[in-house]
Amino acid sequence: MKYYKKITGNRLYLSPINTDDAEKYIKWLNEKAVAKTYAQYSSVVASKNDLKWLFEPADGVHRYAIVLLDGDVLIGSISLQNINHLNRNAFIGIFIGEEEQGKGYGTEAIRLLLGYGFNTMNLHNIMLSVHADNDAGIASFKKAGLRETGRRREWVFKDGKYIDVIYMDLLARDFEE
Repeated sequence: MKYYKKITGNRLYLSPINTDDAEKYIKWLNEKAVAKTYAQYSSVVASKNDLKWLFEPADGVHRYAIVLLDGDVLIGSISLQNINHLNRNAFIGIFIGEEEQGKGYGTEAIRLLLGYGFNTMNLHNIMLSVHADNDAGIASFKKAGLRETGRRREWVFKDGKYIDVIYMDLLARDFEE
């Protein structure tokens, strides 16, 4: 697979999404360990057509593949979305394939995208939301510098119970590279 080193870190880089990777994305988005961390938890991703949102992002979405420098291995996806240039803010979305979770790659990818958002796109505030039962995600986002700013109580119904959604953000002035 051919990737382009758009934004490079210590162990990984962010590259434009490649449609040839559709089967890998379909596999990940149907894995419970991945699917349970995002809003479309109950959805089934059956074909490339179900990934239109991934491969044909709307205006105002910067979506990247997360690729390991060692071997150019695709491990996930990250995006800046809902970009508002007037108010200089955006929203982050991320997922990492199950086999690569827990290795710090999400934290590094978030830091790379925060740097791009603040230093290249001149954004002021970047935020995300995370299910309150996603302890690993919350820890990763805190390690990347984000902090909790709010909570929607019992916002998501998952596995027979309601889960809070936590909102986290970071301001440009608080970002340390």
